[in-house]
Amino acid sequence: MMNASSHIRRILLFLITLAAVQTAAALDYTDVNATLSDIFDEFVDSNEGTTSFRSLNIPSGGRAESLGTAYTGLSDDVSFFDYNPAASSLLDYTEVAVFHNTWIADSALETLAATIRQGNLGAGVQVKCFYVPFTEYNGFGERVAGNYYSETSTTLNLSYNFLAGYNFKGIAVGLNAKGIWRSIPDYTDNDTDAIIRGSGLEQSGAGLMGDAGIMMRFNFAKRYASRDPNVRIGVSLLNAGAAFTGFGSSNGIQLDDPLPTKLAAGLSYKFIKPVTLSLEFRQPLDLRNISESGIWSAGSGIVVQMTDFFSLLGGFLLKGGNPRFSLGSEFEWHKITMNINYTLDLTSSINPINHISLSAKFNLGDRGRQKKQKQVDTIYNQGLAYYAGGDMEKAIATWNKALQIDKRFDPAIEGIKAAEYSLKLYDRVLDIQNLD
Repeated sequence: MMNASSHIRRILLFLITLAAVQTAAALDYTDVNATLSDIFDEFVDSNEGTTSFRSLNIPSGGRAESLGTAYTGLSDDVSFFDYNPAASSLLDYTEVAVFHNTWIADSALETLAATIRQGNLGAGVQVKCFYVPFTEYNGFGERVAGNYYSETSTTLNLSYNFLAGYNFKGIAVGLNAKGIWRSIPDYTDNDTDAIIRGSGLEQSGAGLMGDAGIMMRFNFAKRYASRDPNVRIGVSLLNAGAAFTGFGSSNGIQLDDPLPTKLAAGLSYKFIKPVTLSLEFRQPLDLRNISESGIWSAGSGIVVQMTDFFSLLGGFLLKGGNPRFSLGSEFEWHKITMNINYTLDLTSSINPINHISLSAKFNLGDRGRQKKQKQVDTIYNQGLAYYAGGDMEKAIATWNKALQIDKRFDPAIEGIKAAEYSLKLYDRVLDIQNLD
């Protein structure tokens, strides 16, 4: 049971983070903004804004946004959907999460995501809804219509970690299937102010697309004890497909502007146990005309594990001429992980744009994977005892029991080879003695 002082420490850490976020949001960055806008002016993308369904570029919030969206090469929680679809087969736990991200002009993004893993097979589903109030006024400034503009997407995920074992962690490959709908409210007649039924449908749109991703994990320059690899590398192709508009119009359904397709590559490295670094590079792709693709973007992030229940996160994203800085924290209580994130988006406008996002992630267990691993470890250690005592037959039989539970448990495979070699060597010695 957790004592009262531990609860108090957790609450204080969370309140300190809230205070820091509120202080950062209240600062006047006008002078800094002007200077940075000049520095990053050469990164302004002339093709920016030429794609449809721009909500696909808005981060849901949570851990990924706190890391400056440098997440393709990390993707270690349910936020992976928008970064690397291969990650669902690598997650430690079954997770359900809700995200809220306040965006610009009274808009917001709401996200519900869930993922599950069985062995080396991962699957998940995500629903996102971006919405902004839509108000129409007539020539006299009178409000004649009000509703919401929205873009709602659904993502289905499936991935598998091939050749996963104790030493080689496997190659994870994943796919997402996505559908998205843009809803535009009906507008009014300029003369009568009457709402024209079905007028919004003609400008509404739909998109069908897919994502593909791959991830590898391994150890490099590792200075601490852990079974988890300290390096991850990921590559993904996101939002490849087509968009359509003109539903209900006399001209019929037509192709919409290109989707915001992009190719991303990322790397994460945990050089010491409490600190993880992440880097990412993205290249937008116009699949209709590659020459009109946007310019590259890059991000970086850092996670510092302060205690077993509290982490600080920070990130930087350079996309076009808009450098973004993010600061967040994660607070774990029982099996719920809360994240609060503040992002400063330094655009070329007079006032910087500030975003605050919140998320709650629910840990629903690991479907018995840790229990299975402990069982394998126990059997393996029994085999080691037999091996150390010189009973090779029992050692081999015991390690084969471990392989019945986990057929790619490399220590047992290597132990069996060593024990079989010892038996062959013993038999050879007996043969030599018999010849004498």
